[in-house]
Amino acid sequence: MPEVASAIARESLLQHSYLNDTTVTSVYFGGGTPSLLNPALLGGIMDAVTNNFSLSGDAEITLEANPDDVNSANLNAWKNLGINRLSMGVQSFRNEDLRYLNRIHTGSKALECIDLAQEHGFENLTIDLIYGFPVLSDEAWLDNLQQVINRKIPHLSAYALTVEPRTALDVMIRKGKIAPVEEGQAVRHFELLMEAMEKAGYLHYEISNFCKPDRYARHNTAYWKGEPYLGLGPSAHSFNGRSRQWNVSGIGEYLQAIESGKIPHDIETLEVSQQYNEYVMTGLRTMWGCRESEIELRFGKDYLSHFLKGIVKYVASGHILKDNDGYILTNKGKLMADGIAADLFADDGM
Repeated sequence: MPEVASAIARESLLQHSYLNDTTVTSVYFGGGTPSLLNPALLGGIMDAVTNNFSLSGDAEITLEANPDDVNSANLNAWKNLGINRLSMGVQSFRNEDLRYLNRIHTGSKALECIDLAQEHGFENLTIDLIYGFPVLSDEAWLDNLQQVINRKIPHLSAYALTVEPRTALDVMIRKGKIAPVEEGQAVRHFELLMEAMEKAGYLHYEISNFCKPDRYARHNTAYWKGEPYLGLGPSAHSFNGRSRQWNVSGIGEYLQAIESGKIPHDIETLEVSQQYNEYVMTGLRTMWGCRESEIELRFGKDYLSHFLKGIVKYVASGHILKDNDGYILTNKGKLMADGIAADLFADDGM
C-alpha cells in the first residue's frame, strides 16, 4: 500500500498539465476499497493533489468506503483530510440479500455506519443498492428504499444485479446451488424504484442515480456530460475531450514506470463518430437528455440529421419526450435506454 500510494502521488506531479490548469471541482477516491488505506497514506495522495492542481474552494471530495471500515476514528481522520462526501457500498439492509451477494457486512452494520457518518457531520452521503435478484421480494426491495428515505440520504445509486461470467455467483447459479436472476424481476424492481423515489422527492437524474434537488454527484455528472477528467493509479482512465487513455493494470509494471518518471498508459484518439456516440449514450441516460443545438455545434449538421431521423419513432412511441430542442427518456424509455442509444449511433463513414 505505501508504495502504490507514493506512486499515485508521484503520478499527480507527472500528470499536472493534463487538465490544462483547469480548476478541479471534484476529487474521487474509488475504483477499489480506498477506505482500507490508513489516513496517512490517503493524506499523502490528497497533499499531492492539492499541490499539483488548483482545487475550487467548494470541491466535492468523495471517498468510497466499505461499511466495515467506517468507525469514529476513520470518520474524524477523513474529515480532517478534507473529504466531504462518502460513497458506501451498502447493497442491501437485509442479511439474506447480503449472503446471496457474498458481502461480509450485515444489514445492521450498514445502518449503523450510515448513522455514525451522519453524526460525524458527513451529511453528504451516497449509498449503492442492488436489486433484481431471487431472494429480494418486491416488498423487501421497497423496505430497502424506505431506509434511504427515512435517513434522508441525499443520493442513491441503484443497480440491477448482473452476473459476470466466471464469477463465484455465476458458478453457483450454473451448478444450481442458488436461483438464477430473472429479467422480469429486475424490470419490476426498476419500476418500483422510480415510483418510490419520485414520491419521496428525489430526482431521477441518471438511469441508475437519484438525488434530492441540487444534490447531484458532481463527479459522475462530469462523466455523463463529457467533461475532461484525470485518473491516477493502476487501471485509471483519463479523458480530455478528444482522446482517452488508461494506465496499465499490473501494479508491478505501474510502480516501475512511475519510478522512472514515465506514465504507463495506452491512448485512443476518438473519431468524431465515437464522440457523437458517447454523447448520445451518456446524454440520453440523464434528465438533461440530448439537445439539437449541442449536436449541431459539436458534431455538425450531418450528425444532427442522423439523430433526428432515428429519434422520431421513439418520440411517436412515447419512449422519448421532446422538450424544445431537447430529447429526454420517459420512464417507459428508461427501460430501453441502451437499445435506443445504440439505434441512434453513427458509423465511422459519416
